[in-house]
Amino acid sequence: MSLAELLTITIYFYLSPCKDFKNYYLYYLNHKYKGYFCLPSYSRIIQLWPRMLPPLAILMHYLKGEETAIYYIDSTKLAICHNKPISSNRVFNRFSKIGKSSYGCFLGFKIHLVINNKGELMSVKITKGNKSDLSVASVISKVLSGKLFGDKAYISKGLFHQLFSNGLRLFTNLRKDMKTYLLDIDDKLLLNKRSLIESVFNVLKKHMHLEHTRHPSPLNF
Repeated sequence: MSLAELLTITIYFYLSPCKDFKNYYLYYLNHKYKGYFCLPSYSRIIQLWPRMLPPLAILMHYLKGEETAIYYIDSTKLAICHNKPISSNRVFNRFSKIGKSSYGCFLGFKIHLVINNKGELMSVKITKGNKSDLSVASVISKVLSGKLFGDKAYISKGLFHQLFSNGLRLFTNLRKDMKTYLLDIDDKLLLNKRSLIESVFNVLKKHMHLEHTRHPSPLNF
């Protein structure tokens, strides 16, 4: 099977009605598209997955959204198990870390996103669960210019000046103990639309099954 066919099969899974890859491959794909592909066994397709990681990363880079000069940044947790069996999890014990979100502690990773005002992905980075949002912000936004809107987790004078020197102005809501400052009405309206990135996270998690607790191995993550 060619690399192009492998990529097509993998990407189409996220557009299918199936919730797990095994049922998608063994039943849905075999029944609907049997004449289009010479499908190897399920165990073989799993072995071939590592070959697809570099091409998928390149594809994501070239399919990124339009540079509109208006961007939103945020992160969300990717828990790899429920909280009760955290201490006994052996699948990701060398890779994942315990992090903290607004919903409490979790074991797993974080996905950091930058999107434009159309909801299109501009930059993606996956880190361990204990990685600070501040330490990632400058990395995933380094090629962008314009305005960047984030939540209170990105409040930092150092980050503001670093991004500003690269042509990107950071806007965040203020903490209660911070002095208020005048904000242009258009920028205020854009800041209030940060829920757009939450909608993107919701699509990735609920409709594209980005977060679940059924990982048999790190490669399946």
